[in-house]
Amino acid sequence: MLLKKTLLIAALLSPSLFASAHDYSAGNLHIEHPWSREMPAVAPTAAAYFVVHNKGAEADRLFGASTPHAGKAELHEHVHADGLMKMQHVQSVVIPAGGEVKFEPMGYHVMLFNLKQQAKDGERFPLTLTFEKAGAVEVEIAVQTEAPAASAEPVGHDATHQH
Repeated sequence: MLLKKTLLIAALLSPSLFASAHDYSAGNLHIEHPWSREMPAVAPTAAAYFVVHNKGAEADRLFGASTPHAGKAELHEHVHADGLMKMQHVQSVVIPAGGEVKFEPMGYHVMLFNLKQQAKDGERFPLTLTFEKAGAVEVEIAVQTEAPAASAEPVGHDATHQH
């Protein structure tokens, strides 16, 4: 009887444990907590963030991203130019051997254009990241009202910039 109760409790708890697991691995790459900030319903764009760790001895390269949630997804970065912060499209991002690259507010990020609708806090949507060596890796983007503590966003930044 005790075994049955233990198995029942484990079965009831396991979906919540899997739901909170939010890291992905592919080859030597580990992708940590993909997320996006909840944006106003009228915002034309959104951005996705995550950290890619490369545990391998060779660099890999992120070439692109796609999602059924948006008409277009592009790799972008913020750069300082002439005393201003500007956003620019990048063709790829190198993930160094034994290193990591943070996709975070005011740094590298995946811009999502032509959204079918803005996602709300607590929702998730798929994003496929395409790497040179690791190949296509599908992750789920968790939509949150606030940035995770480790990648807190500077005050006043949002993902509604235009091109």
